[in-house]
Amino acid sequence: MSETTSTNEKPPLNGRRALPPNNSNDEENEVPEVDPFGLIPRGFNPKDYLRVVDIYMFKDPHEINKQQHHTDKYYNPKLIVRRGQPFQIQIDFNRPYRPETDQFWLEYLMGRYPQQNKGTYIPILVGNVLKPGEWGAKITHRENNSVRLSIMPSATCIIGKFRLYVAVWTPFAILRTRRDPATDTYILFNPWCQQDAVYLDDEKEREEYVLNDVGIVFHGNTEEIKSRSWSYGQFEENILDACLFLMDKAELELSGRGNPIKICRVASAVINSRDDNGVIAGSWNNSYDYGVAPSAWTGSVDILLEYYSSKQPVRYGQCWVFAGVFNTFLRCLGIPARLITNYSSAHDNNANLRLDFFLDDEGKVDTKLTKDSVWNYHCWNEAWMTRPDLPVGFGGWQVVDGTPQETSDGMYRCGPASVQAIKHGHVCFQFDAPFVYAEVNSDIFYSRMEKNGTQVIEKIDTTHIGQLIVTKEVGSDGMKDITEEYKFREGSDEERLALETAVMYGVKKQTTRDTTYQPQTDIDMDFQVQKAVLGNDFKVTITFRNRSRNTYTATTYLSGNIVFYTGVTRSEFKKHSFSAKLQPSSSSSFDVVIKASEYMSDLLEQASFHFFVTARINETGKILAMQKATILEIPTLRIKTKGELVAGKEMSVIVEFTNPLKQTLENVTLRLEGPGLLRTVKKDFRSIPMNSTLTWEVKFTPMRPGLRKLIASLNSHALRHVYGELNVQIQKP
Repeated sequence: MSETTSTNEKPPLNGRRALPPNNSNDEENEVPEVDPFGLIPRGFNPKDYLRVVDIYMFKDPHEINKQQHHTDKYYNPKLIVRRGQPFQIQIDFNRPYRPETDQFWLEYLMGRYPQQNKGTYIPILVGNVLKPGEWGAKITHRENNSVRLSIMPSATCIIGKFRLYVAVWTPFAILRTRRDPATDTYILFNPWCQQDAVYLDDEKEREEYVLNDVGIVFHGNTEEIKSRSWSYGQFEENILDACLFLMDKAELELSGRGNPIKICRVASAVINSRDDNGVIAGSWNNSYDYGVAPSAWTGSVDILLEYYSSKQPVRYGQCWVFAGVFNTFLRCLGIPARLITNYSSAHDNNANLRLDFFLDDEGKVDTKLTKDSVWNYHCWNEAWMTRPDLPVGFGGWQVVDGTPQETSDGMYRCGPASVQAIKHGHVCFQFDAPFVYAEVNSDIFYSRMEKNGTQVIEKIDTTHIGQLIVTKEVGSDGMKDITEEYKFREGSDEERLALETAVMYGVKKQTTRDTTYQPQTDIDMDFQVQKAVLGNDFKVTITFRNRSRNTYTATTYLSGNIVFYTGVTRSEFKKHSFSAKLQPSSSSSFDVVIKASEYMSDLLEQASFHFFVTARINETGKILAMQKATILEIPTLRIKTKGELVAGKEMSVIVEFTNPLKQTLENVTLRLEGPGLLRTVKKDFRSIPMNSTLTWEVKFTPMRPGLRKLIASLNSHALRHVYGELNVQIQKP
């Protein structure tokens, strides 16, 4: 009977490999406590030999290991260290250790099938000297029955959770310590170590891109840049385990987990739920039944913990949610990372560096023919690492994107793509550089189909796409413009050269030779949208400048659309046409009033409008075209504190909101969180009548002193993207 049970436990045979894939950090193997060399003689008693009584890990936040390894913020009781940098442990034996006769060594194991050549079984002999960046151990102190060891993990070792055993040699068997989860050791990437692939040489940048657990998401559009805080929470309880689980979910072999390129590539696929049941399900259609609206999330922690426990995609996300969670994952594992916003981001379905907007005879956009779209903004991430797989000079910041847009090698993922390679047009280097290049460099073509099937290009806009690329400043909440890191100045020789290089490497760039393009050059048209608060009327002003000596008449058409921030139209709420008389050598302006009653019923969560203005010059038949996105001002939440702000003392936070709409808000949800202060709390309100104010008080006890941030969001069907935040300084008791 015993024979059958043992054969049942064997993994299923596979003709291609002797061992099954080792891609779970969680699974374990049985490690024998007594490993005999052969027959053990009768009188052998393990207790006669050196025996480990206790192992002390120095794993508390205030102790040497977590302090030196910058891991003291992790809310995790186990030892967490970074690779390529020594850490200390102490072993207590049953008697004093005698180096002349006693022999012991350490064993670090990961996964169910540990193997030395895969880096998942690491035996470490105790030597006299530590070599930088290589596995080793040396005794630094001996006292009574104890020895203090300094252990150096390799600067290229795999990252994750290792199990520790201490093995003692005796003449007849190896004696090992019993499996003890308390001695588990997490090893992470080390941006402080020069030999690590993620080494970053600036201390302020390391504090921002690795250790800061709050960030800023820039959204809105170039005319009106908006920002909101996002709690990354990479140090919160269970987040480290949740991030390691993501690599298990992506089935990344344990042996590949020392390579940040591989980790980023698989993570960009597993962050979204398309094709692998990953973390977040995207939804861009404004109905979020059975889930949380993307705008309601205030940070990554709730999303990652829900996924870790349910193993099912969390609903719902849009680009900044994917990017926020991805940033938490990268920073948690020790890879420097930042969240990027690209304003007027091209989603070019066939990556030909050209977005086609087709106009009908009247000059209106033909929505059936037009497949490409301009996102008001799109968020992705950059991760910092060397790229030994590319020629020299393409390391540094790499674009990674977890938002599912297009497939790459058969899965919804994107990156890592070198920012430097994108700037210089070297899009031949892996991964997905042509797609990112198109997101920041496409041109917009407005064209019209003639009755005989020829395509007439009415206007080419070369400056609209990727006009501003930003991230949070290091050490402050300000905005840093990094457009120059992605592209040369518009119209410069270097920009042309980068484009020619990209085309040479296979980015499709259609020429205008096969189509006729003769724009009207002696008239300029522009329009401005008045800044407006949600629920109010506002106006659009269209200006013509006639630089010729002729009098022209322009049949002008304005189309106002309510759009998703991805530039996809939900509905046209305003159509207005008029005839404009343009006198020679003069400018003329025309106002179109937009009433609140025209847009309020269809408004989407980002309160985002898209205006197309087209004008046909009757005397020449030429068309002028222009488009702009605009956003309404959305009211904010007010946050204030009550009571003393002292660690260990109860305090209160009060969130207030006044309903500015001319209607009652139904089914309102408020969320409040503060990384390192309080876990997300939420409260539902049935309704808030117009002009009335809602007040919500939350009591809690902050545990740690320091500067912290409170972030709140309000969400309802009629009103989304309402945020508030407050910096609080918690004093020492």
